[in-house]
Amino acid sequence: MSQSAASSALKELEAQFDIQLFDRVGKRLQLNELGRLFRPQVEALLAQAQELERALSQHTEVGALKVGATLTIGNYLAVGVMAEYMKTQAHAKVALEVANTRTIAKRVSDFELDIGLIEGELQSSELEVIPWRSDELVVFCSPDHPLAKRAALTDADLLEATWIMREPGSGTRQTFERGMHGLLPDITVLLELEHTEAIKRAVETRLGIGCLSQVCLADAFKRGSLVPLVVPDHRRFDRQFYFILHKQKYRSAGIDRWMALCRNL
Repeated sequence: MSQSAASSALKELEAQFDIQLFDRVGKRLQLNELGRLFRPQVEALLAQAQELERALSQHTEVGALKVGATLTIGNYLAVGVMAEYMKTQAHAKVALEVANTRTIAKRVSDFELDIGLIEGELQSSELEVIPWRSDELVVFCSPDHPLAKRAALTDADLLEATWIMREPGSGTRQTFERGMHGLLPDITVLLELEHTEAIKRAVETRLGIGCLSQVCLADAFKRGSLVPLVVPDHRRFDRQFYFILHKQKYRSAGIDRWMALCRNL
């Protein structure tokens, strides 16, 4: 629709029901409280209509999904799922956005993503949080780092070490801080980086030690460019990966198929 046609349709809708869904600020429109109240129901209806259109027509895209994933999942797991998803139907497409847990949750809440795959714990009244698979963080260093020769680390070693960490707001950082209870905020963090590969490279150059998911460290451990460190038994870095969906979003067959493929990893 053109801008003028959309404006006319909106005016007719508001006049028909004697309501106002937007605040007018100059030429800009901003959803007001009533508009935000109805938006989830409208989004769900539109999603169902789009699903019906896809089912009725063989000439449109089938199973198009907008997926958000946190960095570990997006870089090391989601791409394989995308390949399998697109193989199942010739016209299936996936748009993948990779960001930290806080950003992905916000995008799902705003209906900008159909489904999120996150590695951090989340409390939200708008989102359904569904356990997916278990994971564990591993403390690691360069094979030339002094700590690499230790059979096991103590809490004192962890406090004396220099750390290269993920940024606050990431699921990895959240799990790390939970596992390091009692030592925070006394640990020394030299760098906070948003990308796991950058953290691995910094640790390889002996700038410090790191703590990342076993998923993104497996290849480096095989090559010997990084080595795992054994932490005290009471330092637990286990966690869950989760699916997140808006509670009021229509769950299409595509979303169900995506979740099934993820569970088969």
